[in-house]
Amino acid sequence: MKKIQIASMLLSLCVVFLSGCVAIGNRDGHHGSTTLGQQLIDLQKARDAGALSEAEYQTQRAKLLGHK
Repeated sequence: MKKIQIASMLLSLCVVFLSGCVAIGNRDGHHGSTTLGQQLIDLQKARDAGALSEAEYQTQRAKLLGHK
């Protein structure tokens, strides 16, 4: 039971963090002080930790890279 709670909290934190990374961008496509490379690394870490499924990872990665 405790592992499920920890995994749930980790997932919640990753989702909040990743949604913040995607939302930081401005009209010029710049992302404040967080680089695109760091965002991609963080996204991959979330996937590797099991916080994101492969499909969620690919969707967020495509958004970061500007693909539809």
